[in-house]
Amino acid sequence: MLNWLHDHLGTLAVLLILLAVIAAAIGSVVRDHRKGCACCGCEGCAMRGKCHKNQEDTK
Repeated sequence: MLNWLHDHLGTLAVLLILLAVIAAAIGSVVRDHRKGCACCGCEGCAMRGKCHKNQEDTK
């Protein structure tokens, strides 16, 4: 088992870094969603004016 870990240490390190980056990206999207920010804005959205009733419609 220790030999396998030693042989694949580089791969495991890259995997952990990649998982951390993905988790940070998902966390950022979730935080933005909770704040009410949309990923692409409301400019071309079919629901523009419905989800942000307290804000003016921007063109």
